[in-house]
Amino acid sequence: MSEASEEKLIVGQISGVFGVKGWVKIFSHTDPRENIFSYSPWWVRCPSGSHKGEWQAVTLLEGKVQQGGKALVALLEEVENRDIAREYMGCEIAINRSQLENPAEEMYWIDLIGCQVKNQDGVLLGEVTGLVETGAHDVLRVEGEHPDLIPFVMDQFILSVDIEHKLIVVNWDLEEDQ
Repeated sequence: MSEASEEKLIVGQISGVFGVKGWVKIFSHTDPRENIFSYSPWWVRCPSGSHKGEWQAVTLLEGKVQQGGKALVALLEEVENRDIAREYMGCEIAINRSQLENPAEEMYWIDLIGCQVKNQDGVLLGEVTGLVETGAHDVLRVEGEHPDLIPFVMDQFILSVDIEHKLIVVNWDLEEDQ
């Protein structure tokens, strides 16, 4: 399997340009958010431009947290000025699963997306379309037959997670009015 075709995990997005020397602003999905800088190369996929929709490897030359800790900025190889940096605005940032420390041993949010969700009675509630970080705990966004938001709390609401078979079993009763 080539690196370009290996499974990609979205870890952030290029959200803007910073300065005139080619730096870009980064929105990170990693926790802590500056962990995005520990991966290189990044794979970027842009919504427009000459490489629209294609994954391209880019080398991270430098990344830092801006003063005040509010913004992340990065310098990418061959992005030498603001005009080139602007071409990367809106691009998703991904890494290959093999770049993770324990790629097979850990479960990541991306692994939950697309899983079917059934309750303890075997009723299909729908499919996980996203996760929401609330501070107290993460929440599964389930769309489908019985759309809902389900707290991702193991052994209380989440009974089992089978990534291989893309199935999550939850302790979740259907509301009477559905």
